Amino acid sequence: MSTQRIRVAVTGASGRMGKEVVKMVLQDEALELVAAVNASSTGMDAGLLAGAGESGVLTRQSLEEALAHANADVLVDFTVPQAAYSNTRTAIEYGVRPVIGTTGFTPEQIVELDELCKQKGIGGLIAPNFSIGAILMMKFAADASKYLPNVEIIEYHGDQKLDAPSGTSIKTAELISEARRELRQGNPKEEEVIEGARGGYYNGFRIHSVRLPGVFAQQEVIFGGDGQTLKIRHDSYDRAGYMPGVNTAVKKVMTYSGLIYGFEHIME
Repeated sequence: MSTQRIRVAVTGASGRMGKEVVKMVLQDEALELVAAVNASSTGMDAGLLAGAGESGVLTRQSLEEALAHANADVLVDFTVPQAAYSNTRTAIEYGVRPVIGTTGFTPEQIVELDELCKQKGIGGLIAPNFSIGAILMMKFAADASKYLPNVEIIEYHGDQKLDAPSGTSIKTAELISEARRELRQGNPKEEEVIEGARGGYYNGFRIHSVRLPGVFAQQEVIFGGDGQTLKIRHDSYDRAGYMPGVNTAVKKVMTYSGLIYGFEHIME
């Protein structure tokens, strides 16, 4: 007896991450691509756009139009911060479980969306990073901060990234802050000769954002102690590295109610 496939909708289907999601869905027999949204390429086959062969699913102009016709179970969204909140609300209103890789949500929005998911009896996930290695980096960093509380984060992305610091670095900072008390580091009389030279302030430590062409996504968390330093670093080289995590999220989100923030909470 065969198990019913999970019906997946994808926003930003012709974007760089959207194409990888479409390919991942088409390659997994447990999943079925039922809708694709992309305003700039309406009416085109989503599989062909992704370079994965004909899928029979044509891109639609709006998310509302796509969900009204698709009977989707899950929406995967890797669009832009300006659209992510609205897309997430729309998905929940249609009873579709959101799996969101876009950053920029406020704590208040996350609480609100969690309540909406619970009212609908569906699960949801917002994850700043779906890379298994990046999640382990965050976990290791939080654990290390209990013993080496002096820490700084340096994250590297391409020069076209819209937000700074990255969602991954913010999530890392949140996990560190949960594991150790606020500690104001450095010389208390320190002065910045150039504004911003010490990076962004978070709970006593600093986050530095590097934006350069040729860079994909890297992050290192540096700890300092008497006579020693510890560096925990993760490097991503290709968007395909996020897909095992997205695949896991699509399947796990079918099993719970409420919105979860952070992929680490659904890792086995």
